Amino acid sequence: AGHSPQVKAFVTQDIPLYHNLEMKHLPGADPELVLLSHWYEELERIPLSDMTREEINQLVQELGFYRKETPDAPVPEEFQFAPAKPLPTLLPPQAPTADGKTPPKHDKEEHPDL
Repeated sequence: AGHSPQVKAFVTQDIPLYHNLEMKHLPGADPELVLLSHWYEELERIPLSDMTREEINQLVQELGFYRKETPDAPVPEEFQFAPAKPLPTLLPPQAPTADGKTPPKHDKEEHPDL
């Protein structure tokens, strides 16, 4: 199993920039990104062998990992626990609809007899 230079570049140069991203390297095994939950349960394994460095970076950022400017850069408060995303807040039923328009309260046209 030969490691592509792309993956190697990601592991050596990009991983230090990602907060909370660790690469467990098993000798002889293909590199895999193993996603863990808060409770260190394995969520999924993503084989990296066939991906380019750019694709891996894109994937990791889509997963919610925070990429720092430099390995020593401070991590903003809201990213301290990234990529574990905060629980989605439930929107109240009277929230605007998806297109941004609030549902009309009372349309005069609906009640011409009033």
